[in-house]
Amino acid sequence: MKYILALDQGTTSSRAVLFNRDAKPVASAQQEFTQFFPQPGWVEHDALEIWQSQKNVMHAVLQKAGVSASQIQSIGIANQRETSVVWDRRTGQPIAPAIVWQDRRTVGVCDKLKIQGAAAEIQRKTGLVLDAYFSATKIAWLLDHVKGARRLAEQGHLAFGTIDTWLVWQLTGGRVHVTDPSNASRTLLFNLHTLKWDEALLKQFNIPFSMLPQVVPSSGVLAETDAQLLGVSIPISGLAGDQQAATFGQTCFSPGMAKNTYGTGCFMLMNTGHVPVRSRHQLLTTVAWQGPQSVAKVWHPTAYALEGSVFMAGATVQWLRDGLQIIQKASDIEALAASVPHSGDVYLVPAFAGLGTPDWDGQARGTLLGMTRGTTRAHIARAALEAIAWQVADVFLAMSKDSGLALTELRVDGGASQNNLLMQMQADALGVTVVRARVTETTALGAAFLAGLATGFWSDADEITRQWSIDRKFEPQTRDRAIQIRQTGHARWREAVDRSRAWAKD
Repeated sequence: MKYILALDQGTTSSRAVLFNRDAKPVASAQQEFTQFFPQPGWVEHDALEIWQSQKNVMHAVLQKAGVSASQIQSIGIANQRETSVVWDRRTGQPIAPAIVWQDRRTVGVCDKLKIQGAAAEIQRKTGLVLDAYFSATKIAWLLDHVKGARRLAEQGHLAFGTIDTWLVWQLTGGRVHVTDPSNASRTLLFNLHTLKWDEALLKQFNIPFSMLPQVVPSSGVLAETDAQLLGVSIPISGLAGDQQAATFGQTCFSPGMAKNTYGTGCFMLMNTGHVPVRSRHQLLTTVAWQGPQSVAKVWHPTAYALEGSVFMAGATVQWLRDGLQIIQKASDIEALAASVPHSGDVYLVPAFAGLGTPDWDGQARGTLLGMTRGTTRAHIARAALEAIAWQVADVFLAMSKDSGLALTELRVDGGASQNNLLMQMQADALGVTVVRARVTETTALGAAFLAGLATGFWSDADEITRQWSIDRKFEPQTRDRAIQIRQTGHARWREAVDRSRAWAKD
């Protein structure tokens, strides 16, 4: 019996999942690691602790499943994106803590570049907005603030990597320094049109080319693990950023197919085919994956995606539980919201951390509108679920406009996708079918699919599409009255969003 081992390295924990040929998870293991907040707006990780936690769960899942390392056909990796590690090639030691994607210390640098007029050209080349979210300004900050770092970099001694690169370096005993296009395209240094590191952008951010990893396909044998790690050498044959991996795990292989992950926030990605689509509605353009030539007959080797981000999804439910304390546990919200037939024209705009796609308003703040003496906690709970659905609808609409594609369904995963009422609300808000996958581990599954395709574990895209299965479909109400209610509800939602904007004017 052979298996694929998927390493899912996330923002707060490292996971390992073992998949069989039926694409079913046989066993999994998870370990949290430390979050560091040394100053307001700063978020850091210990890269060595991340590696240790990932190594621990890798061993744990094999022991849990009773599987030997020789039964692992290959390894796939999915990772938190944009988080930046810089280390000394000679020692393998990080020069400083990893700067996490959530970190905001380089906002001022981005603002200066915007004043200089750099944002438009950066977006044209990379598909990204100029923001501290991405890797380039994090790398530059480390070079400028760690004593002696820039000199070492100019001498060729320093290596940069997002977490996928760092894990491959560790898995191979420091022999291989690579990344894939889905991760490279989140750095502000990768040209979407040439699919190469861009020398002009490197100059713009003052980053030596010698620091960067080689870019290899997302699916393809790129290295083998150090035999001392597990007793045998195992091919590493899949790499992808977590959201792109989830899109692959949802088998969104055709242009116009989209998935949405309901976690703390929501991330929606839509396959736009083999040509990058520049957004006119504040979406991000990114590489989805670069597939092996053996399956190029099914899709172009390089697939692109549009991406939209919602900051508050599951976190909104957590606020009802911990902040307002109107529910005891997150799962209570479904029954409470279902106890009333509608929200009574109450709208909650959960802009607690500003607004993401398509508004991108960091000064917006949470707003609760439309309350009367008859408003109950049930109405507020229902408004909270509706807020998640309407935010996703905003992103979905922006994607439809940008791509020019008729989106006919949305595939969903993540913890909050288990809320049946929310999924029905989502279908009604979009006017399309919402499809919930049976396997909820879609990020790990995507990494496994990428690795398995490269090593013949699965033969082609058709086979893995057959492995994907549906848990439940949620069909939108199609009656004329329902369509009118949907249109009126969305207009009312946008009015509520407008009233939340620019509140924190400082």
